[in-house]
Amino acid sequence: MKHFPKLLSSQIGFDVAQTMLDGFNHHYSNFRKAAVRAKTLFEAADWLALQKLARDRIASYDDRVDECVRLLEDEYDAEHIDDEVWQQIKLHYIGLLTHHLQPECAETFFNSVCCKILHRSYFNNDFIFVRPAISTEYLENEEPAAKPTYRAYYPGKEGLIATLERIVTNFQLEQPFEDLHRDAACLLDSIRETFGEFSEAFNFQVHVLSSLFFRNKAAYIIGRIINGEHLLPFAVPIRHVKPGLLALDTVLLKREQLLIIFSFSHSYFLVDMDVPSAYVDFLGTIMPGKPKAEIYTSVGLQKQGKNNFYRDLLKHLSHSSDHFIVAPGIKGLVMVVFTLPSFPYVFKVIKDVFPAPKDTTREKIQEKYLLVKRHDRLGRMADTLEYSSVALPLARLDEQLLRELEKEAPSMIEYEGDCLVIKHVYIERRMVPLNLFLQNGTEADIEHAIKEYGDAVKELMQANIFPGDMLYKNFGVTRHGRVVFYDYDEIEYLTDCNVRHVPQAQTEEDELSAEPWYGVAPNDIFPETYTTFLLGDPTVRQYFMRHHADFFDPALWQRHKELLLKGELPDFFPYDQSSRFCVRYAQRFATSQHPDAIGKADATRPSGDGGGSGAARAA
Repeated sequence: MKHFPKLLSSQIGFDVAQTMLDGFNHHYSNFRKAAVRAKTLFEAADWLALQKLARDRIASYDDRVDECVRLLEDEYDAEHIDDEVWQQIKLHYIGLLTHHLQPECAETFFNSVCCKILHRSYFNNDFIFVRPAISTEYLENEEPAAKPTYRAYYPGKEGLIATLERIVTNFQLEQPFEDLHRDAACLLDSIRETFGEFSEAFNFQVHVLSSLFFRNKAAYIIGRIINGEHLLPFAVPIRHVKPGLLALDTVLLKREQLLIIFSFSHSYFLVDMDVPSAYVDFLGTIMPGKPKAEIYTSVGLQKQGKNNFYRDLLKHLSHSSDHFIVAPGIKGLVMVVFTLPSFPYVFKVIKDVFPAPKDTTREKIQEKYLLVKRHDRLGRMADTLEYSSVALPLARLDEQLLRELEKEAPSMIEYEGDCLVIKHVYIERRMVPLNLFLQNGTEADIEHAIKEYGDAVKELMQANIFPGDMLYKNFGVTRHGRVVFYDYDEIEYLTDCNVRHVPQAQTEEDELSAEPWYGVAPNDIFPETYTTFLLGDPTVRQYFMRHHADFFDPALWQRHKELLLKGELPDFFPYDQSSRFCVRYAQRFATSQHPDAIGKADATRPSGDGGGSGAARAA
């Protein structure tokens, strides 16, 4: 360690702290620029560029951390600064955050830099932010020209439909709407269908977050309606309905629907937030019970989400007494998987050696997980939190789990005092393995799960993902009943796969052989062969063939591959398509069940020759 005179060490402490904060400010500036860029790309319907922007933004955090580490090592030989200076660095950093608008994220950046520079056995709670030092409660940007976290609207005089139109036009999207008045009327009609007719209380108002949330091909308006003692959440996706024209696609009014679009199986939103903690607090009011860690992650601040998650884990450990155990279900060939029954997550450690038929390496597996992290997950692939050097109390680890870790992943564990340090671990939301769900479910459960499984794989195809190992045990059922893929060691891009028919057998011996009678290259896939391990159960077969008879036809897989190679991106809807305005109101008009004023306007959209933009174009 380097020792400095007291005055000099104080100056170095301040300089290092300022350099680290400059590094964070650079990162967050890029983060916000990406969200602003997303609006431009959405308006231009440049979906491939929007996908790339989302991928690049995920990687940018680590790039800025590495950049800051190099600067500190070059300028201050930071690795060899002594304890006293590191304590001063933290104190100076806290002082610099007093009026900062993203202090919690800046603290996380500080931790990331410290953990890169200092060895785990050296840094301690005095040097990093184990708990937040700066409160974010009631934090807002008080600059006169600053955009507020949310806007409040009072429909009293102009009425709710006009207010809804004004909410949309205030986002100042460049493209006009096909018929905004029609869509606002549809939205109001949906509110009344869901909640019934309601009288406006004295405090009736609508709150809307000031920035749009961009993901896939949609821009979401997120808000809440306050009426008396009631708080009604809503999310309104805006989509392109034809070249150069936008429309409100539907309105999501139930907490369960919002939890799905903000879930761990979807890509992170691109959203411009001046004060992220204020956005997270707002979202917490419309999704009560959802952990802040998951909300931070869903709005693209995944490192802050990781930091909050780890704090939640430590807090849970201090208020519980159950043991980490080997996760129930069929053991995998690649991972040791364990869980804490009272905590809704699983922990996955890569084994040291992989038995046949697995032919892979630790590095390749980590690359697959990184691919998923940066890919559009479409609500069908679980997000993972990746950690290094996680210390768990030995007293909380089941003996069977310890023996399995010692046997299967000895290079990944280290005993240190009364803790077991796991050098590298992935953490995912716990789900019911699909194979167990099918074994224990009713016929209705089985039909639902099989339909979901086929839908999941088909949506992954459209997103250019070939799961590789498609056994039911590699998929899970979420608490919302959605089937999600979570085992990534054999994942490939569909465009890298060679879709093939099984060649005709030439002899009877070929047909009876346990081994293929035809050559198989590394990236060859044969959909016809999937019947062998997917359709063994008669009940499963019945429902699979009812809903996904085309699943085993190579033409289905090849068609998706060809569309991807042409650069075509399909539409994805993280909500029931029957709730879309263009579907619901076209059906009502067809059966004369809906008022003419709305029905006639809506009937035009499915056929693509609907009317003008009305008030939206004037805005």
